[in-house]
Amino acid sequence: MVNLIFKPETKTARYFTEQLSNDIGLDMVWIPGGEFEMGSADHDSDGNDNERPQHQVVVSSFFMGRYPITQSQWRAVAAIPQHNQKLNPDPAYYKGDKRPVESITWYDATEFCDRLSNSTGRTYRLPSEAEWEYACRAHTTTHFHFGSKLTSDLANFDNSAEEGVAGTYEGTTPFDTFTFANGFGLADMHGNVLEWCLDNWHDNYEGAPTDGRAWLDNKIQAARPRVLRGGAWDFNPKICRSAYRDFSDPRKASDVIGFRVICVAPQGS
Repeated sequence: MVNLIFKPETKTARYFTEQLSNDIGLDMVWIPGGEFEMGSADHDSDGNDNERPQHQVVVSSFFMGRYPITQSQWRAVAAIPQHNQKLNPDPAYYKGDKRPVESITWYDATEFCDRLSNSTGRTYRLPSEAEWEYACRAHTTTHFHFGSKLTSDLANFDNSAEEGVAGTYEGTTPFDTFTFANGFGLADMHGNVLEWCLDNWHDNYEGAPTDGRAWLDNKIQAARPRVLRGGAWDFNPKICRSAYRDFSDPRKASDVIGFRVICVAPQGS
């Protein structure tokens, strides 16, 4: 099997910057709507049963954060008046303004979105699982938007099995460490931190929506698991794939879990 790695290309991305404070911005990249095959094919030996059946999904356009939310961005929004709950302004275990915020619950992440929405007048929220995978793939069908192989010069993950490379994974990395973006202009989609999605967890895609919306239960329970995507700094490549799915109790936080946001209808779009 040939391990295909895409060559870097120079492209132009449409985006706007949400100013969170005098010196802190949030770059939001335009993700054009389209169709894609979500999940893993039956013949993919690296795929899991919960990534099947592979199915076609139509996704509407939106803006998405270029990177996971950083600690400096988190502090700026945590200073905005409360919507539903308090926020710890400095929750991360691995400290650094440019590092992704982690050790936050799903409810913390949704509170962040609510405060940002209230402050800006635009609708910010977590991505649906379908929106996340569509944005990650950026019209690719390989295991990663880079190609079929993940290497230590492309992402922050458990690279201990990488041939000829000493294991270097030891926590999160700043957002500008790995700058190779996908075809939509998004970076850090594989590894670094898992990212919360809106959806409740389901064991497979039987009956999943095909229009890009979040798959939510009719009767929501506070502890009902929520979806996580993207892999993390201590995950091996197989569980950093575009199709890989994970989940957690939305009330629990971990140093491998962060998030990025989408903007549904920003002014002037």
